[in-house]
Amino acid sequence: MPNSVSAELLVTMKRAATVLKEHQVPFALAGGFAVYARGGSGSEHDVDFLIRREDADKALKLLAAAGFSTERPPEDWLVKVYDQHRLVDLIFEPVGLPVTDATLADTTLMRVEAIEMPVLSATTLMSYKLLSFTEQYCDYTRALPLARSLREQIDWERVRADTKPSPYARSFLFLLEQLDVLPHRRHGEQE
Repeated sequence: MPNSVSAELLVTMKRAATVLKEHQVPFALAGGFAVYARGGSGSEHDVDFLIRREDADKALKLLAAAGFSTERPPEDWLVKVYDQHRLVDLIFEPVGLPVTDATLADTTLMRVEAIEMPVLSATTLMSYKLLSFTEQYCDYTRALPLARSLREQIDWERVRADTKPSPYARSFLFLLEQLDVLPHRRHGEQE
């Protein structure tokens, strides 16, 4: 992998993924570690897995039995587990959209640090990043490295369609055109 991430978080990612795989809990590696797995900039903060809401209780019980401590935070879109101080988010409603079988199918089976696991598509990673932008949070400095490092893996037309309601996403896509990360759209070309 070209970009470094915390060795401790890699161990935590592998431990959690192994538990979920062994017990056939459907999941997908997401967030910064999915970007890392696809060759982009890594994550030093936490590990993110997408799971379905109906699998959250089972995942918490299994991970607790494997030695993780668990937390049900006030946010109603995820649960958390800790491997000592290292955080794993189990997200079942990223950016207000429920994780479905279709979401979990939008993955590639990849070997990540010697463990084979489903990794969320670069297209969905980019769409989720853009859909996370709001008036309170609009940090293009986190989205730009993702767009640049994974641009060949991203279906940009799908990203445009998935994020069309967001003025922040449209602005970011325009910025990518101005920076020559994306080809410029001609006047009158469909959005």
